[in-house]
Amino acid sequence: MDVLGVVIIILNGLWLFLPAMLPNSAAVVFGGKTKIDFGKSWHGKRIFGDGKSWRGLFGGGFSGMFLGLILIGISALFGSDDYWGFGGFYGNIGVLACLSFGAILGDLLAAFIKRRMGLERGAKAPILDQYDFVIGAFLVTSIFFPGWVYANFVEGWHICALIFLLLIMFAIHRSMNIIGYRMGLKKEPW
Repeated sequence: MDVLGVVIIILNGLWLFLPAMLPNSAAVVFGGKTKIDFGKSWHGKRIFGDGKSWRGLFGGGFSGMFLGLILIGISALFGSDDYWGFGGFYGNIGVLACLSFGAILGDLLAAFIKRRMGLERGAKAPILDQYDFVIGAFLVTSIFFPGWVYANFVEGWHICALIFLLLIMFAIHRSMNIIGYRMGLKKEPW
């Protein structure tokens, strides 16, 4: 495989993963009102905390799916039969749902873990903060669409797309949090 081929694989992997990268930021915008844990505690600690709401979960998840539909539409304009890796139209709706809601569920699991560790909302948890949504998105998508994950992020040179995502995720996460902080949407810049 030549260098251009690997670059195309990497860019395609980033394109395919965009629906998983939007939901947590969108959840901040849509969030509020009823908390997912309804203010309940487990073993003396909040289950998820005040930062996790039903509006954020659904607003973030559906935002990722909407972005994915836009990406599929763009690829369809260029005549791509497999929508640049998303697959057949009806199957790709499932992939979009898994990526988007998997990202939200990964963040929710991280909040649960942070509460068990005694960390308050907004406290730093390096690695967990940057990769929770990546793990959630890939895990949920792997459960329902293992062939899609394998073909686009594991098989042969496609592993380069996964490695690239893992390498850039820290910088992307940090940048988005700083932007959210400066816009007044987040209380901490991390």
